[in-house]
Amino acid sequence: MVVCWSETRTGETFSACSRETQLRSCQCPQGFRGDGHKCEDINECKEGLACQCDGCSCKNTWGGYECKCKGSRLYIKEQDVCIERSGSRFGWFLTFIVIVVVVGAGLAGYIFYKYRLRSYMDSEIIAIMSQYMPIDNQHAKEVRGDAQPLRQTSTA
Repeated sequence: MVVCWSETRTGETFSACSRETQLRSCQCPQGFRGDGHKCEDINECKEGLACQCDGCSCKNTWGGYECKCKGSRLYIKEQDVCIERSGSRFGWFLTFIVIVVVVGAGLAGYIFYKYRLRSYMDSEIIAIMSQYMPIDNQHAKEVRGDAQPLRQTSTA
C-alpha cells in the first residue's frame, strides 16, 4: 500500500495521491516540492518564480502565491503582467467616435426617411388609390355634375 503526503491548512487540503486509478504513485501537487511522501511548500516569491512584472508585490501562500499591482492596475497571472483597469484615453476616444458615427448614421437615415422617402411613398400610395377611388377634389367636379343613380328605375 502506497501512503502519500496529504495535509490541510486554513480549510485547504492538498494531497500527493494520484487521482488516476492506473497510477499508484505519489506526486507533489503544483506549488509543492518533494518525493510525494513528503512535500513542502515552494516560496515562489523568494525563488523569483512569480510576480516578476514592474510594480508587482508578491505574497507567498500555502500552495501558491498572491500578486498585487501598484495603484489601480490589475494582475494577470497567466502572463505575469500588470495592466490598467480603466481603458486608455485612445480607447475611450475611439469608442466615442464609433458611437457618434452610429448616432449620426441613424439620424441621417431618419431624416432621409422623414423628408424624402416618406413623401415619395405617400405620392405613390395616392397614385395607386386614385386608380380605384376618387380622392379629395380630384374627381369632385365630375361627381357633382353627373350624379346619376346606380340603378335605373322604370316608370310604367
